[in-house]
Amino acid sequence: MKEIVLVKYGEMALKGLNKKSFEDMLIKNIKRRLKPLGKFQLTSAQSTTYITPLDEDIDLNEVVEVVGKIFGIAALCRACVCEKNFEDICEKSYEYLEDVLGRAKTFKVNAKRSDKAFPMKSPEICMELGGRLLEKFPHLSVDVKNPEVTVTVEVRDENAFVHAENIKGAGGLPVGSSGKAMLLLSGGIDSPVAGYMMAKRGVHIAAIHYVSPPYTSDRAQLKVESLCQKLTDYCGGIAFYCVPFTELQEAIKDNCPEEYFTIIMRRLMMEIAQRIAAKDNCLALITGESVGQVASQTMAAIACTDAVCRIPVFRPCVGMDKTEIIEIARKIDTFDISIEPYEDCCTVFTPRHPKVRPQLGDIEKAQNSFDFEPLIQKAVENTEMKVFNYGDCN
Repeated sequence: MKEIVLVKYGEMALKGLNKKSFEDMLIKNIKRRLKPLGKFQLTSAQSTTYITPLDEDIDLNEVVEVVGKIFGIAALCRACVCEKNFEDICEKSYEYLEDVLGRAKTFKVNAKRSDKAFPMKSPEICMELGGRLLEKFPHLSVDVKNPEVTVTVEVRDENAFVHAENIKGAGGLPVGSSGKAMLLLSGGIDSPVAGYMMAKRGVHIAAIHYVSPPYTSDRAQLKVESLCQKLTDYCGGIAFYCVPFTELQEAIKDNCPEEYFTIIMRRLMMEIAQRIAAKDNCLALITGESVGQVASQTMAAIACTDAVCRIPVFRPCVGMDKTEIIEIARKIDTFDISIEPYEDCCTVFTPRHPKVRPQLGDIEKAQNSFDFEPLIQKAVENTEMKVFNYGDCN
C-alpha cells in the first residue's frame, strides 16, 4: 500500500498571476528541509503539493513533523493512494484506517471530487463508503456534527486519496516570498518571537546582535547563537552578525546624560543595523518591542528611536502582552534558552531613572554633543558574520 503526504495551501491558494512564484518558493523550502531524511518526489496540482517518498525506510511521522514547521502550509496529512475506482477506495480504506477506526466510536465521511469525470458524486461517495465502513466496523456509529474521526476521500486528476484528520500546518507564506529583513536579536524572550512572526509572513530573516566585552560574556553570545539556530527550524538559514559595541556604550556613558543612555544606545543600534542591512539586501528591520513594556518602549521613546531609521521597522509584538509572547516562545521552543541568566549589552550601564517620555530635540542635542560616527564605522567594520542552517545541530 502506497502512502504519501498531502500538503494543502492556505492564503497562497488565493494568489493571482504570481501564485506560481509562491508555490515554487514553498517547494524549494520543503525540498531543503526534507533533504536530510531521504529522497522524495514533489509534485503540485490543485493547490496541493504531493510528497512521495522514494526510499522504503523513510519515517513519514518524521516527515510530517518537519513539514509541519514550514510556513506557507495550512494543513497536511498522511494519505493512502488509491486507484480511481470505488472498490479500490473501499478496500484501501479498510486496511489503511483499521487502527484509527478501531479505536473510535463515531465517524463521518467527507468526499472531495475535483475530477468531475468520476462516475460517483461526492454525496454518493460519502453514503456508500460510510455504509461499507459500518459493515466492516460494526461498533461505529455515524455522527456528522462532532465525529471522533473524519474519513476524507479526495478524487483528483491522477489518483484518489484516503486519509483521516488533517494536521494543522504552520500557516503564513513561504519564507523568502516577502523579501529580507534584519532582526535585532537581543537574547531575550521577545526578539526570537518577533523573528518567527515575520518569517511566518514570508520574510527571510538575517539577525544582528551586539556584544560588549568585558561587560558581557562569551556565554551570552553563545546563548543568542543557540536562539538563532533554534529559529532555523522555522526561518531556514540565517546570517548572524555580531557587532562589537563596548566602545560606543562607554562613549555614551562618558558623554551623555544618564536618563538618555538607553534611547541613545538604541538609536546607535538602529543606525548600525541599517548599514549592515543595506550590505545584506535587507529591506527592513525587525525588533521585539511591545508598547509600554519598559521605559525604552513607550510611544515617545519609540518615536525617538525611529527618527534615525531610513527603512521600515517591523514590530510584530507591539500590541501583545508578555504572557502572549511567552506562549509563542514556548511553542517555538526558544523560551528556555531566552531565560538563561546571561546578561546582554542592553543591561550594561542601565540608567537608574530612565526618561519615559523623552523629547526628540533633547535626545538629538544629547547625542550630538559627541561625535559617534568614527565609533559607528569601526563597529560596522569589525562586525563578524556566521551562517546558521537548518539541521546544523540536529
